[in-house]
Amino acid sequence: MDRLLAEYAMASLVHRHGRPLVLEAVRRALDRARAAIAAGRSIDPAGIEADIAARVQAVTAPSLVPLFNLTGTVLHTNLGRAPLPEPAIAAMTAVARGASNLEFDLETGRRGDRHRHVEPRLRRLTSAEAAIVVNNNAAAVLLVLDTLAKRREVPVSRGELIEIGGAFRMPDIMKRAGARLVEVGTTNRTHLRDYEAAISPRTALLMKIHTSNYAIEGFTASVGERPLAALAREHGLPLVSDLGSGSLVDMTAYGLPPEPTVRAMIGDGVDLVTFSGDKLLGGPQAGIVAGRADLVARLKRNPLMRALRPDKVTLAALESVLALHEDPDRLAQSLSSLRLLTRARGSIEAQAQRIRPRLAERLGDSWSVEVVACRSQIGSGALPVDRLPSAGLRCVPSMGARGGRRGRSSKLQALATALRALPAPVIGRVNDGALTLDLRCLDDEAGFVTQLDRLAAP
Repeated sequence: MDRLLAEYAMASLVHRHGRPLVLEAVRRALDRARAAIAAGRSIDPAGIEADIAARVQAVTAPSLVPLFNLTGTVLHTNLGRAPLPEPAIAAMTAVARGASNLEFDLETGRRGDRHRHVEPRLRRLTSAEAAIVVNNNAAAVLLVLDTLAKRREVPVSRGELIEIGGAFRMPDIMKRAGARLVEVGTTNRTHLRDYEAAISPRTALLMKIHTSNYAIEGFTASVGERPLAALAREHGLPLVSDLGSGSLVDMTAYGLPPEPTVRAMIGDGVDLVTFSGDKLLGGPQAGIVAGRADLVARLKRNPLMRALRPDKVTLAALESVLALHEDPDRLAQSLSSLRLLTRARGSIEAQAQRIRPRLAERLGDSWSVEVVACRSQIGSGALPVDRLPSAGLRCVPSMGARGGRRGRSSKLQALATALRALPAPVIGRVNDGALTLDLRCLDDEAGFVTQLDRLAAP
């Protein structure tokens, strides 16, 4: 062990990563070498050093890494949802470097409110009286229910009892908040009279949930925010709407399918709207509550607020993204997620045509690579039925692949694995006997093409 640690290569590892990590790697390598000798196998000293270096590299390599999202889902929950624009990244970096006025009022010299960094912009963009930010939309819903409906009843349409990613269900969130769910209507049809029949002295509020991650079609009926708000006011109850996706602008202005906006819901009489910061809003992970000032003030006083509040980096990014929304004429270019969503199919196809020869050359004769039309999706529960015309590269093993269908499936999985093993992992989708790379989200074409030389073609 002493000799190994005295080696130049080991000393260099110690200098970069510290003695404890390297020492542990040396011990493990020596244990494996002793086991090999005991089993009658020869060992190579150079192999021991390589083993040590590889183990140190594996332990110290970052787990969270940037990658190429070529799945065709723009706001992919598993891949980090909305890509942040450069101004937001710069704002995060600036406040992360040192002290900031997170909860300090520079004018008075006294303690301030962290929400004031984003609340004025949120008020202007939504027409709400007040707003607060927590760490995600599920937390926003939890905070609202815990504050306004604990040990009381909340009528919700059966057609809106959603389940979001990770098997988190709205009934479970309501139960955790101490509210009692009262189901009204049926899965496909709910009427205003159903809500009215459910109202009792135990009712805390009426709730509307935007079914952003699925769609029910056919013989359906639902109650809009405006009539539901009138019913709530008639009975002295607040109306809460869980919008989820969080669109602040009219998506149709950018050639995208329509999506309810926070401003429209406030205008229809909704008292509190909860929504995400990292979906259609295009910012960092956050949950936002906007609406009546008196209700928002109650949320701020809830002890849960301290557990759910955002940090300075999140607020810096969110403030920057909200500033971009105040210039809607340039938003399609300034907001990264909206720019990807609005990319023209012709531009994406031209990119695919440029890349195809390089990828085909790297994969060799045992693969067929062709440019194909794709249908991208927005993702993260936003507009689940609508698809965006796109283009991509379809990689298919040659018909001579051994083992028939099973052999081709094995080659596809091997290619997917090889793409994930690149310095900047590439994530596509395997279906219909092919691996498809939808290029809608490919911003760094040069970086993608350059690393193809390191692709271990199966």
